[in-house]
Parts: sequence; C-alpha cells; structure tokens
Amino acid sequence: MTEILTTHAGSLPRSPELIAANSARQVGEDGLTPEPTDEFRGVLRQAVADVVAKQREIGISIPNDGEYGHLMTSAVNYGAWWSYIFDRVDGLELTGEDHFSSEPVRSSPGDVRLTVFPDRRDWTIFQRAYQDPTSGITVGAQTTFPAATGPVSYSAAGRELVAQDTANLRAALDASGYATGFLPSLSPGSGSRIVDAHYGTVDAFLDAWVEVMAPEYEAIAAAGLIVQVDDPSIAENWDQINPEPSVEDYVAFTRKRVEAVNRALANVPTEQTRFHLCWGSWHGPHTTDIELRHIVGLLLEIDAKYYSFEAGNVRHEHEWTVWQDVELPEGKVIVPGVVSHATNVVEHPELVAQRIERFARIVGPERVIASTDCGLGGRIHPDIAWAKLESLVAGARIASSRL
Repeated sequence: MTEILTTHAGSLPRSPELIAANSARQVGEDGLTPEPTDEFRGVLRQAVADVVAKQREIGISIPNDGEYGHLMTSAVNYGAWWSYIFDRVDGLELTGEDHFSSEPVRSSPGDVRLTVFPDRRDWTIFQRAYQDPTSGITVGAQTTFPAATGPVSYSAAGRELVAQDTANLRAALDASGYATGFLPSLSPGSGSRIVDAHYGTVDAFLDAWVEVMAPEYEAIAAAGLIVQVDDPSIAENWDQINPEPSVEDYVAFTRKRVEAVNRALANVPTEQTRFHLCWGSWHGPHTTDIELRHIVGLLLEIDAKYYSFEAGNVRHEHEWTVWQDVELPEGKVIVPGVVSHATNVVEHPELVAQRIERFARIVGPERVIASTDCGLGGRIHPDIAWAKLESLVAGARIASSRL
C-alpha cells in the first residue's frame, strides 16, 4: 500500500491563551510590535508545542507551528501571513497611505500595474454583496499597512524572531516524534505589494524584497526545516489589475515575481522548499480568478520540490484536469488542497479520498501529498478547522488503501 502523506497550508487556529498574549502586546505609533517579554515567549513556546502535538494526534504527516510566530490578536484574521513581516523589516513606516486609501490605478496593454485593494474586479462586480454584512462575504479587518519610506532590509529583530520560530518548532517536533516540519514565509512578490515611497520603480522595489526575504528562507533551511514560500501574488494579482489584462501581459508581469522567488531561494536546497499558490483566502465570489491552466507553467518554473495549490473549493476543484495535460517534472511533488478554508461544511472523507485519487492516478500516488486549500486559522471556527484536518487524514487513509 502506498501511503498518501498529509499536511496543510500553514495557518492553524490560535489558542485563546496565545491570542490574549498577542493582544496584550500594544503596537506602537510606528506600527511595530514591541519586543516580546520572557513571559510571552513562554506562552508562545507552549502553544507551538501543543499545536504540533495536536497535529500528531490527528495524524498529520508534515506539520508546522500553525504560523503561531506570526502575530494574530483576534480569532478572525485573514492577513497575518503577510502582515507578520512588517515587524521584521527595516525601512517601513506608517504614512496613512496604503492599498486601501490610495487612488485606483489603471493598466494598459504592455503596462501592467496593481490597483488598490478596493478596486479589485471581484470586489467591484459584487460591490453590493461585499458591502452587505449579511451576504456571508468576509475579508477580515482592513487595517492600515506601512509603506516603504527608505531602503528595506531584513532587520536584527527579524533575525531574532525567525530564530525563535525555528527553535520553537524544532523543540515541538522533537517532543512529538517528528523528523521535520515546515515554516511558511512571505514571497518577495507579495512583500512588494505594499506602497513604495522610496524606490520609484516596481522592478527596483521587487529586487529589494528579494534581498529582504533571502535571510529568512536561509534561516529556516539551516534549522533543517522545509521553507514554504507563501505567494498568493502569482495568481491573486490577476484580480488586482484593472482593466483585465491579456494573459500574455500577465504572464510577463508575473514571471518577474517567479524569478524573484528563485533568486531569494538561491542558497536553499530545493529538497527543503515548497511553494504555496492560492487565489486569496477571503470568503467571496472569486469570479475573476485567473485559470490555473494559464499559470501552471509559471508555477513549475519555481525552484521548489513541492507545489501547494487550491484544488478543493468550488471555484478551482475542476482544475485537477490541468495535470492531465501538464507533465510534472521529475522529482517534483504536488500538494493539492482537498479540504477548503472557503466553506464551513466539513468535507466527507470519501470525497477527500476521491479528490486525492484524481491526482494520484495522473502523477502517481508517491508524488501527491494531501493538503488544505489555504490556511484554516483565522478563517473558520477552530472546531471546524480541526474537524477538516481529521477528515483530511481519514480521506488520505481511504485513498491509500485503494491505491
């Protein structure tokens, strides 16, 4: 029997104790979180140990720290995967101008530019629904993010925080009997989506973020862990370009972000790298998502061993057929989402098994790891999140027995 391994996309529900401890750390006027106290470090260390132990109990094969080192002060949070980096980078400042308050930006053929968040095409098409609190659409709290007002670089505080993340996860893995796990880290392309008030050109700002993120990737890999590069920008940027560009223009625009990931990973062994692609984790219609077939070639250009992507939600589940037409390079592994953050309905294990088997029959069961579409923490109720992971493991066992 071929065992189908299981993992997830990163974020897991924070414990009430950790949320309370995070909330007690008051963010300063500069938008930064103060240095953690010894008491806070103890709470965080225990929370990571507990969440890894819970993953072991459920049967997750490849765990992480639940992204607990990424500050989250409430049970509902869609942006911690991104905003955590602001405490780790020098050159950022709260200016009052960000992608929620700035004026819309228009693109033209051959000149692709990101517009502001409220000008996303899905948000404007369904404007009434997005503004209706009874519609079921949730995008999380819209906070003010810093802008780059000087040269950006990975800070001394960032090096201490990533060292804390790796130490906490390594100790928790050892205590629970795991050989290794993964830590998610922001991509250069996603980092460069904040407002640039210093570099002046999109390409120069993107290049700067390559230098920012490389030290974090290298620190994670040096601890013997898998680096997961979180990069919704590869797919999600499509919705943030107005009017809709040609696929050719978008691919050219996005290839620079793919090359940025590869440059930032230059000193990280491919065997220790996985890449997470998604179309944005907010609960909305997603009618303007780009099709996977248009960007799967870009995905496979990324120098990673493992490719994580959404495949369980109703907007993208049908795209499993893309892999019938695309040859997965030798030595690569796909990590499709087979349970989704986008619904409160807990997937039946039989459905999970069927989703896994579709991929396994195309690329081979040894080249499939079953996962979640996106992070579950902060997006659905904790009880539902853990039930989904239990269903994920149960479905993988069914698929394993049949494959």
